[in-house]
Amino acid sequence: MSPPRFLVISIGNQAPYFESLHSAGHAALSAVQKYLHPAQPPFTRERYGKRQCMASSSQLFTFLQSPTMMNNCGPWVGAAWREMLQLHNLDPSELGLVIIHDELEAAFGGVRTINWEASPRGHNGIKSIKKYLDASKQPLNRWKRIAVGIGRPQERTPDIVSEYVLSKMTPSQKAKIDQDVAPKVASCLQQLHDAWVGPNKPI
Repeated sequence: MSPPRFLVISIGNQAPYFESLHSAGHAALSAVQKYLHPAQPPFTRERYGKRQCMASSSQLFTFLQSPTMMNNCGPWVGAAWREMLQLHNLDPSELGLVIIHDELEAAFGGVRTINWEASPRGHNGIKSIKKYLDASKQPLNRWKRIAVGIGRPQERTPDIVSEYVLSKMTPSQKAKIDQDVAPKVASCLQQLHDAWVGPNKPI
């Protein structure tokens, strides 16, 4: 059996919304890198998918923060996926894919793993990725989403929701991601690793 390798990509927005609630996936990926350090090295600027992005590469995980805006991340995610296959001479069955994103319907700080074939539930970033990545011939037990809850405002009009998700995270929310979300995401990754190679082999 080939050793596991995962491409883990966070999606969100760029400046001026990089630190917004809608970019909670980026914050979570940064936090989990620190949580797994030194096994997972610090982020550096590298080139993937023909664009500069923040990357952290270890033997097991390649963490990438999407350098695009949320709603149009699919073409870049697809390009990064294909580049990883070529770079490491991998068959698609030898590379797991994990997308980390925000979830409006979950309480802030909640974390859950979602099957790839599950509905995007209106998430435009996931819709974009599914448009540009054909998962029909992939081992879907190795393609997953990890959703990070951001809560939602009481009013559900489009303008109010848009204003909410694009608002900047507070210091307490950032602290919660560092302290609570990071170990939960790491646990999700451990479970995906265990499903590939078996339990009792820590990442």
